[in-house]
Amino acid sequence: MYKQEFEQILKTRVPKSALIYGENLYAIEQYINFYITKLNAKEDKLKLYFDDYNFEQARSYLSQNSLFGNINLLIIKAEKAIPKKELEALLEMTQKNQDNYLLYIYSGMAKDIKTSTSLFKSNESVEVRLFEPSMKDSILVLQNKAKNIGLNIDYYGLEYLLVMLGNNLMLCSNELDKLSILNREITTKEINELVFSETSFSAEKLLIDLCNKKLVLANINTLLDLGEDVNSILRAAQNFLNQILLFQAYIKINGSINSQDILGYKLPKHIEEQKATLANRIKSSKLLKAFEHVLQCELEIKSAPAPQRETLIYSMFIELQNIL
Repeated sequence: MYKQEFEQILKTRVPKSALIYGENLYAIEQYINFYITKLNAKEDKLKLYFDDYNFEQARSYLSQNSLFGNINLLIIKAEKAIPKKELEALLEMTQKNQDNYLLYIYSGMAKDIKTSTSLFKSNESVEVRLFEPSMKDSILVLQNKAKNIGLNIDYYGLEYLLVMLGNNLMLCSNELDKLSILNREITTKEINELVFSETSFSAEKLLIDLCNKKLVLANINTLLDLGEDVNSILRAAQNFLNQILLFQAYIKINGSINSQDILGYKLPKHIEEQKATLANRIKSSKLLKAFEHVLQCELEIKSAPAPQRETLIYSMFIELQNIL
């Protein structure tokens, strides 16, 4: 099922077990917090995230009986699919004990979880796939957030923040919390002064689309209309191409990917996989040619009169798509 259907279910009941996967990291964290709050399981939960997952520990936790009738909420986050037999055993324990609940958050490739989704098809369990929210949906989420924390910020301010942070709801939500401390109306002026610009995130999606031959010129126009600097877009393009080259070199040496080793910080799984896919697909010679093209365009743009710079940035992206 999808997000809307799942939220309708949560209005009337809390499923005993749920498999949740997809790109909407903000929604995932909201659902985890919902389960913890709704079940009053703040002190009675066990989190097994990634390498911490251990089947025997998980089974032992769900096997315990509380003398006080407390809830056992097991939260598992994993990039690799849990073996089917282990998952079946954990699900059976949630069905046999009314105090047991399981949240299985999967962050790997959707195709690798297909065998598990069939296990979450009963009245007591659900399988939920989430997709990256649209800009409109993200603004609605942030409007509710702003209202709840008493922050005075209008639609256009939220739109500006989302574009600046690449439609990353988690980052935007955190920034709203910080901005609320000011206790005054928040405009694009405050956002520009106080929020660290993540132009590379928004430009990055543009460049991924470009590499996939899906460049939409209107997206460049949106960035420029919202006040993004041509020079910052240039830097983002250089940074993106440099990262793809680094990914390519790392894969050739190690035969695998690890953004922590490559960049010094961990990328979201789907972004890491996107970059690895591009690194494997695009020839080194094309990447180097693209990099040289961006450097040449930088010289032309910085020496051109201001009215011509936007036209040149459009031309740069169109030629980049031809190169790649």
